[in-house]
Amino acid sequence: TLVKHPLLKKYVRRRKKFTAHDPMNECGMGDKVRIVEFRPMSRNKRWHLVSIIEKAV
Repeated sequence: TLVKHPLLKKYVRRRKKFTAHDPMNECGMGDKVRIVEFRPMSRNKRWHLVSIIEKAV
């Protein structure tokens, strides 16, 4: 997402990492995936993998 910096008035790119449960271990680094909110699986893992949209090159 693009967020405007309060002091510099420039647009800065922000990103967020999500830890999702992948039971079949089919995803790799850089894949674009669809996730949904799920019950807590561990301390940080509260998302579940639905589908892989695009594999990384």
